[in-house]
Amino acid sequence: MVVNLRPESRNLSAAGGLPLLEVRNVTFGYGLQPIFFDVCLKLAAGEMVGLLGPNGSGKTTLLRLLSGVLRPTQGKIWLQGRELGRWRRRELARVVAVVPQELHIPFDFTVEQLVALGRLPFVGLLGSYGPQDHARIEEAMRVTGVMTLAERPFNELSGGERQRVLVAMALAQQPRLLLLDEPTAHLDIRYQIEVLELVQRLNREHGLTVLAAMHDLNLAARYFPRLVLFQRGIVADGTPAAVLEPRLLSRVYGIAVQVGIVRGTAHFSVVPPGSREAQETEEEMETQEPPPRVFVMAGGGSGERVMRALADWHIPFLAGVLNIGDSDHTLALRLASRVLTEQPYAPLSQAALEELRAALATVETLIICPMYVGPGNVALLREALSVARQGRQVLLLAPETVEAEPSGAMPTPGSSCGSLPAPALLERTGIAARDYTGGEATRLVEQLLQSGARVISRLTEVLALSAA
Repeated sequence: MVVNLRPESRNLSAAGGLPLLEVRNVTFGYGLQPIFFDVCLKLAAGEMVGLLGPNGSGKTTLLRLLSGVLRPTQGKIWLQGRELGRWRRRELARVVAVVPQELHIPFDFTVEQLVALGRLPFVGLLGSYGPQDHARIEEAMRVTGVMTLAERPFNELSGGERQRVLVAMALAQQPRLLLLDEPTAHLDIRYQIEVLELVQRLNREHGLTVLAAMHDLNLAARYFPRLVLFQRGIVADGTPAAVLEPRLLSRVYGIAVQVGIVRGTAHFSVVPPGSREAQETEEEMETQEPPPRVFVMAGGGSGERVMRALADWHIPFLAGVLNIGDSDHTLALRLASRVLTEQPYAPLSQAALEELRAALATVETLIICPMYVGPGNVALLREALSVARQGRQVLLLAPETVEAEPSGAMPTPGSSCGSLPAPALLERTGIAARDYTGGEATRLVEQLLQSGARVISRLTEVLALSAA
C-alpha cells in the first residue's frame, strides 16, 4: 500500500496567493537583550531555502520562533494566512515539523516507535493508532530508507541513520513545512549528502517546503536554490550566486572566502586568514573598488538613510564601530566596504578602538549619524573630535535630515547650518535628547562644532561633500 505523504487539502493556504509562511518585522530577545531586529521573510509553498550564518547569528532562535516554541518580542509570524500565535499546538504540529541537530532519547525506543511519535498530533484521546496512522508510519520509513532499521534501537544507529530517522518522524506528521537545524552537523560527507539528497527528493516529489539552517557553504549552494544569509538579521536573500558573494561573506564570517565556478555550479572554499590565498583575495578585492574615503559612525538605525544613499551613488565607505545585532550593523554588512564590529551589547574595547583609529586615518570625510550616545560608545565622539582637530571634514547629520533622490548627476553642495549661532547650531544636532553620558556627549559635539564640524540637514549635500 502506497500512502500519499503530501499534506491533506485542509492544510492548504487560503486562496489569493498568500505565502505559506510570512515573518513580519519580527524582533526577539531574552529579557532586555535583543537577538535580532525587524526581520522580514516570506516562504512560498514548495520552496527549498537554506539559512546561513556564523555561530551565534540567531539561526536556531529564528527556527524556534517559526515553529512556535518561542514568541516574538515584536512583530508577527503568519502561517497559511493566520497568525502563528493563534494556532493550537496540536494543530500546528500537523503543518510544521522540526528536525533538530540531535535528539537524545533516554529510553530504548526502536526506530519504528520513534517514527510513530510523529503521528501523535493525529492520535485520539485514547492514544490508539488506526490503520491510516500505521500506513503513514510505514510509508515515512520507506521514503526515508529506514524500513530495514525498524526494529533497531535508535540509540545504536550511526549519525547518518539517526538523521534519516528524525526526518522520517517529521514526515509522519504530514507537514507542509519542514524546519531543519543543521541537518548535516557531526556527519561525514557520505551521510551529509545522503541527508540532503533525501530532503531535496522530499521537496521535489512530495511538495514539502523546506527551511534548513546550514553551515557548509558548498552544500548549501548545491542543494538550495534560495539562500538567506543571517547575522542577527537578514543580510542577504536570493540565489546562491547573489548571496554567496566573497566580500559579503568575508564581512559576515570574518574570514577570507574565495568563490569559484565548477562545471556551472557555484563552488565555495574558505581559506584561513594570513594564507597566500587569503592575501590574494584581499588584493583582488582592493583592485575592484577604490579605497573608501568616507567613514560612517552610526547605531540603532540612525545610519540607514545615509548608508543607502552612499551605496546608491556608488560612494564606497567604512562603517563602525557597530555591535553585532544592531540594525545598522546588519545593513552595513551589505553596503559598506568594511565594517568595524564589536560583540553584542559590549562597550568599545581597546582592540576595537585601535582598529577605529587606524581606519579613520585612511579617510577624508567622517559622517556622524544622529545616534544615541552612552558610556559604551561615547569614545566614538572622542575619536571624531581628534579627526576634526586634524582639519579633516566631519559632517554631523541633523535628526530630521531630508532624503536624497538618486537621479542623474552628483548633487552639488548647498547651504549647511554653519551660519547659525553656536547655541542654535548645537541645538540643531539634537544631541541633548540622545545624550546618556551625563553631558559628556553634548560637550564633545560642542567641541566638534568649534573645531569645524558641519551640521548637515540634506542627504544631497552629504553626498556632494563625500564625493568631492
